Amino acid sequence: MRRLTLSAYQDPSVGRMLRRRLGVVFTAALLTPAFVLFFINSPDLSGEQVLVQRIAELRERLHHAEMLNQERLHDVIVLSQKFNILTHAGVGNLTNGRIPILSQETRELLANLSHTPDLHLPSIYSYLPHLLHTPDATTPAFKLSKGRHSATMVMGVPTVKRQVQSYLMTTLRNLIDSMSIEEMDECIIVVFVAEWDLDYVHQVASQIERQFPEHLESGLLEVISPPEEFYPNMDKLKQTLGDPMERVRWRTKQNLDFAFLMMYAQPKGTFYVQLEDDIQTKKGYIATMKKFALQKTSEKKNWFVLDFCQLGFIGKMFKCVELPYLVQFFIMFYNDKPVDWLLDYLIQTKICNLDKDTKHCKKAKENVWIHFKPSLFQHIGTHSSLKGKVQKLKDKQFGKVQLYFPHDNPSAVVETQIKPYKTYTLQRAYRGESYFWGLLPQQGDMLQFTFDPPIVIKGYLFRSGNVEHPSDRFYNTTVEVLPVQPLSNLEDVQSGKYKTTEDNFIVIGDFDDMGVAEGKISESFGEIKTLRLSIHVESENWAILSEIHIETAEAR
Repeated sequence: MRRLTLSAYQDPSVGRMLRRRLGVVFTAALLTPAFVLFFINSPDLSGEQVLVQRIAELRERLHHAEMLNQERLHDVIVLSQKFNILTHAGVGNLTNGRIPILSQETRELLANLSHTPDLHLPSIYSYLPHLLHTPDATTPAFKLSKGRHSATMVMGVPTVKRQVQSYLMTTLRNLIDSMSIEEMDECIIVVFVAEWDLDYVHQVASQIERQFPEHLESGLLEVISPPEEFYPNMDKLKQTLGDPMERVRWRTKQNLDFAFLMMYAQPKGTFYVQLEDDIQTKKGYIATMKKFALQKTSEKKNWFVLDFCQLGFIGKMFKCVELPYLVQFFIMFYNDKPVDWLLDYLIQTKICNLDKDTKHCKKAKENVWIHFKPSLFQHIGTHSSLKGKVQKLKDKQFGKVQLYFPHDNPSAVVETQIKPYKTYTLQRAYRGESYFWGLLPQQGDMLQFTFDPPIVIKGYLFRSGNVEHPSDRFYNTTVEVLPVQPLSNLEDVQSGKYKTTEDNFIVIGDFDDMGVAEGKISESFGEIKTLRLSIHVESENWAILSEIHIETAEAR
């Protein structure tokens, strides 16, 4: 297939081809050199199909721009109606010495813009009337944002305080590490802390600031929380579906959480993906989702949901211009059904013919709710945000989640006082056969690696916890080495640059908040007899070492 060039775009037949394939009228003003250069002068573009997908992306962005224009028009209409009230109040009410008299010309202009509607249009206040009493109820109670907008993809990650363990930081690290640099520039991840306790919200935000400062600064990450006033009185909900009231409150709040998050995300991008705070994904997931969405658009598939995970509401992609349908539905029936049921009912209402059987309905739904295989997201949490609920759901189409990272480490005698769980021994973890899982480390416990003969070590990496047990980390644990040569011969030690222990080990590092210890070892230390991890505080959790990497001078 020939490569389309600038001269080719000046051929009217190209415009006809694009109209035929995309159903879009490309005027001479649109097929300008600037337009052509934007879509063609990139090394990754080759052939008609890639061009068609780029045009599909433009179409989606245009739809999003139209949505924003409609929202501004709505604002103008509301404002004009308020002016209409003002003009009909009478001139006598405007001469109180505080408000100047409006000129005849101004009043005529406002009269032309305004009219008193005969219809009362429903709004969010129709379903959540309590919002009328609190103007700030639709404004985030907390917001940490650089104001990025016009993104290709916005991802919503709702999170709540969990009774057992939090997976949020592990999830965010995986989402970000699985992106390319270019994808980081065209995405937004909105962390929605669905708690009313602002102290807890600030605690989560501070943790994100410590772990991901560069991504907050760039605008990739945002953190918001809703005001308590956005929600109705949760003690006065109707008991529905025969559920206990605790579950009714839980699913009601989740419905309204999703609605708030979607309303916040809608103007920020072209596509929106709903995620959870206890998931893992695969490398290249952004490119895969974007390609699939644009492919379906270019094929003129009138899709409503693209489904990248078979579980619950995880990995569901929507066009931002269509989020109002979801938000309206969630707000109308927030007290009645769980959020994933409401999505299914919305699709049924849009697509299914009551005169047809369920088989026909299922087939019709498949045209607008399109599943991608294999799945791009896996649920890793076992403890639900609903108190006491254990949820071990796994997406069988995702494949295996990597629980440890093997390395070819130098020969060593490996020993520890920490009792291993079943066959998850330190020896197997060091050999790269599994991970180490130890029972309740105590103060004074050590994990020791002795080299015979001694070796020169360039660097080290110890990663604790894994995606299934992110809280099983090493805390208050230092990395220490014992060189062959006396400490008195080491200038860095004698100058006080490094701390030493009573048994002449040099402290060269420790584990951070994410349970990782990583660093280089000074060449001046020479050959090392022993490297060890020393635990200084009794742990409330078991501990996992999912990665052990000791880099030697011979390693390439």
